[in-house]
Amino acid sequence: MTQASDTRVSGIDPRGMRHCETTALGVLLRHEGLELSEPMLFGLGAGLSFVYWDSKNMDFPFLGGRVRPFELTRNLAARLGLDLQVKETGSARRAWENVAAPLGAGRPVGLQLDSYHLDHFATKVHFGGHVVAMYGYDDRDAHLVDTEQQGGAVATSLASLARARAARGPMTARHRSFTLTAPNGPPLPREHLVPAITACADAFLHPPIANLGHRGIAKAARLVPTWLSRTDDPRRDLPRAAFLMERGGTGGALFRNLYRDFLAESLELLDDHRLRTGHRLYAEAATLWTETAALIAEAGGPGESGETGETGESGDTRPLVRAGAVLGDLARVERAAMEALSGLGDGTRDGVTVTG
Repeated sequence: MTQASDTRVSGIDPRGMRHCETTALGVLLRHEGLELSEPMLFGLGAGLSFVYWDSKNMDFPFLGGRVRPFELTRNLAARLGLDLQVKETGSARRAWENVAAPLGAGRPVGLQLDSYHLDHFATKVHFGGHVVAMYGYDDRDAHLVDTEQQGGAVATSLASLARARAARGPMTARHRSFTLTAPNGPPLPREHLVPAITACADAFLHPPIANLGHRGIAKAARLVPTWLSRTDDPRRDLPRAAFLMERGGTGGALFRNLYRDFLAESLELLDDHRLRTGHRLYAEAATLWTETAALIAEAGGPGESGETGETGESGDTRPLVRAGAVLGDLARVERAAMEALSGLGDGTRDGVTVTG
């Protein structure tokens, strides 16, 4: 692999946001002259979802609050008419060429990789669905934009980047890299709001299996009270799950906050009572998810690094029972929200007033 001494794309706005995929999308699209807020990127990409996942080869159940990695990017590109070029390969040499060529041509690149191997990453947990934007490199380091909590504009060694891209396991991709262009100029997001909202609502209301959507939250409500039987180390697993839910967004308030804010922005462009109902209910859901995470942390007692659960006693089932009750409420609240939002797709568009 041969690198120039210093290659950097000019005109990069290296703002880190709350979620990795929307952070990378923001970098790539701002370079194309398209400025969208993080909630708007998330909502237009129909990014909200839920999954409860557990299997024999997992250390602990996984709660996911969004669509699977890279689906948001594909949704957004298709909806806005963006040119999405995706490269995947099993060859490390070809993978580097797929990145170096657009960077050399002055275009930032998105990468999907395993965050565990990145030098700057604060929490060393394997996650193969992490996404960053790369805007340059030198003889030693790659220059990336990651989330705000990971530092925004950061550097990682080329060796660590190669390991992160080559990693295999759940949610990983084969050295995936991608670029985005707006071939017809910046699109108008307003005309895409209703299709994005109804697509997200329909997927949430009619999941193909019981682990997904509102059915997945209801399943979590039944199973979370049994989590002490699912772990050999509740002081480790329960506070970690709560920490990831609330700060990592795997199943907590982060993505509900983003969707609430997306609906608020949409209300500035579309005045509709169903949109107002969805916004009100997702504001309620975000608060309930924060309460759920706190109860799970309480059940585990003090976490490994003391971030959460300081007041709980390890092995206490009562907070998990209360968390299950809150999750039952969440299943009903989110289902009602999505039922209201799905009505935006009515052919007559009764009650919808376009503003601005």
